[in-house]
Amino acid sequence: MANRMMLLVNPNAGKGEFRTVLAEILHTLCDGGWLPTVVFTKYAGEAPGIVARHAQEYDMVTCIGGDGTLSEVAAGMMRLDEAQRRPVGYIPLGTANDVARTLGLSFKPAEAAKGLLTGSPKHYDIGQFGFDNYFTYVAAFGAFTEVSYGTPQETKQALGHLAYMLEGIRSLSKITDYHAIVEYDGGVLEDDFIFGAVTNSTSVAGMVQLDAGRVELDDGMFEVLLVRKPADLLALSDILTSVLSTDFSGPNVMFLKSREVRFMFSEKVAWTRDGEDGGSHRDVYIVNRHPGIDIIV
Repeated sequence: MANRMMLLVNPNAGKGEFRTVLAEILHTLCDGGWLPTVVFTKYAGEAPGIVARHAQEYDMVTCIGGDGTLSEVAAGMMRLDEAQRRPVGYIPLGTANDVARTLGLSFKPAEAAKGLLTGSPKHYDIGQFGFDNYFTYVAAFGAFTEVSYGTPQETKQALGHLAYMLEGIRSLSKITDYHAIVEYDGGVLEDDFIFGAVTNSTSVAGMVQLDAGRVELDDGMFEVLLVRKPADLLALSDILTSVLSTDFSGPNVMFLKSREVRFMFSEKVAWTRDGEDGGSHRDVYIVNRHPGIDIIV
């Protein structure tokens, strides 16, 4: 008897490429002994409820879309008890595809589908953001974070990765610093920061790459990157060089590992979770929910 798979498709991801690849994906999965049931999402934020309600009816839940689609699937899984969660397959069609880069998944949909037939489940820690929100690979605030969800969808589809770069350049003049107290495992920091990110990935926004030797996806720990307010443009240049080269030894860039992180601001600060709008908050508590989910790699 064929294994049952929910194949959840985000029709708005990437450039609508699903129209040209879905038939081949279905053929590959059926030939590999799977019986896929295709489910199209109708709006952002719908997938967690679908997954939480129906995941147990299937042997695997696979999503076709970008990091945001995978994030919603993971959020739905995290609403279930650990024993009820199903392995997650990921066929990337998004713009940045940070999780796919981190896991070494193919960016060719047909090849990614074949990988589901021969791959193995890998534990992937999921972050809990506040009371009942989750993220797969990054929660961030400050400089450039608005780029990932502020770039119009039609621009993303027309220009792809270049759209993020163009929006990032436009945001240079709007860099703001935020006074914050940051509590993490074994320490407390208080300073003015222009950027902060809690990550579980080697790729952030498709541009910043973290050293794979520093990142373990299933160790119950986050990588935390904090950038202090620069004194002048020269210091800002040094910060950008430090971040892009993954050399965090400078005085304005801090790299920490922690299971739990709490940010307390003097004002409401906008956040992004997995490239989507995460709302504005004065007090944010983030915890690593190990062992999270299993992703087929």
